[in-house]
Amino acid sequence: MQILDGKKVATKLFGELKPRVQALKKHGINPKLVFFLIGENPASQAYVRMKQKASEEIGIVSQILKYEESVSQEEILEKIEALNQDQTVHGMMIQLPLPQHLSVPQITRAMDPKKDADGFQAYNLGKMFLGKEFEDLPPATALGIIRLIDAYDIDVKGMDVTVLGRSNLIGKPISVMLINRSATVTVCHSKSKHIEDHCRRADMIIAATGTPKLVKKDWVKKDAIVIDAGYAQLNGEACGDVDFEAVAAQCSWITPVPGGVGPMTIYAIVENTVRAAERQIS
Repeated sequence: MQILDGKKVATKLFGELKPRVQALKKHGINPKLVFFLIGENPASQAYVRMKQKASEEIGIVSQILKYEESVSQEEILEKIEALNQDQTVHGMMIQLPLPQHLSVPQITRAMDPKKDADGFQAYNLGKMFLGKEFEDLPPATALGIIRLIDAYDIDVKGMDVTVLGRSNLIGKPISVMLINRSATVTVCHSKSKHIEDHCRRADMIIAATGTPKLVKKDWVKKDAIVIDAGYAQLNGEACGDVDFEAVAAQCSWITPVPGGVGPMTIYAIVENTVRAAERQIS
């Protein structure tokens, strides 16, 4: 068993992004990323701080827009439209989850797709279906997973991959990106039958359900690759969708939680911002 170390890979890739930011500045472009932070969710606040720190460390200007949980949708939409018109802003990110009275689809739709650092806008999602070369600003967690397996020279061509979860944030986009790389993908969800059987046949399992320790040792065939994109608190400790202690010995490669997919998601948001800025001069 070997660890897919997201923290280590993200650090390396951030180092490779830094010269790209410096090149942009030579063209008079100072990449800027704006975060929308709504409400007082402690986890959301921590995530945004980590993303802001990562961006600023490689020279990206960042700004956090904080709003009370009671903020109206109209106010958020007006601010997004103002940022759409602001030529100094290259990336925007809405930290989820949002309060129930706010519509994630409407807020996402209002964003200029060229500034969509999280890759959630329908235009960016749709382009992915055209092929690998059109993955301009893909969803950040899916992009992070691809960058992680690429860093370890894992070629998914011809692999049987089971994806657990069908969310627009992770499950669906990572499935499309894997198909773009010639993997054979099975997507399981809460209505799927015999999920464990689909997992047992898989060369790679990507778990993104938010269900702690869902994936058991007897779900994983010998030497499979297991990527855990889940995160939860269980008995006061961080854990993912995979029962790591039980499953690890069964795998060829596995991601830890924390330290696996999480740092790669942060990296991917920053990469998307850099790519968005670069497209202004391309």
